[in-house]
Amino acid sequence: QVQLVESGGGLVQPGGSLRLSCAASGSIFSIHIQAWYRQAPGKQRELVANINSSGAIRYAYSMKGRFTISRDNAKNTVYLQMNSLKPEDTAVYYCAAVRSVVVDPRPSSYDYWGQGTQVTVSS
Repeated sequence: QVQLVESGGGLVQPGGSLRLSCAASGSIFSIHIQAWYRQAPGKQRELVANINSSGAIRYAYSMKGRFTISRDNAKNTVYLQMNSLKPEDTAVYYCAAVRSVVVDPRPSSYDYWGQGTQVTVSS
């Protein structure tokens, strides 16, 4: 089993920045890909970005430029740096992980999920 714990969410003004963290524990050796998803009220959960064990990164097209995913292997932690935040970025952000070496963007493709952290962008 793998446990994922997100942190770093909160209230931020439009144009501001936040950095989310996802700490993994348990059988982390089995994980090949970690990702950030988000879900806004009334909307489906959508992929923000993922990163594999070799460091290769993929972003959802609409997330490129303002969001940056990274990882610190020594800390077993994946980060999501979010800049120039907009009110439409308001959502619960989830960390996810999968054992497969190849994954598609559907949330059902992932094996493990964190509890989510709320990000609210508002003045």
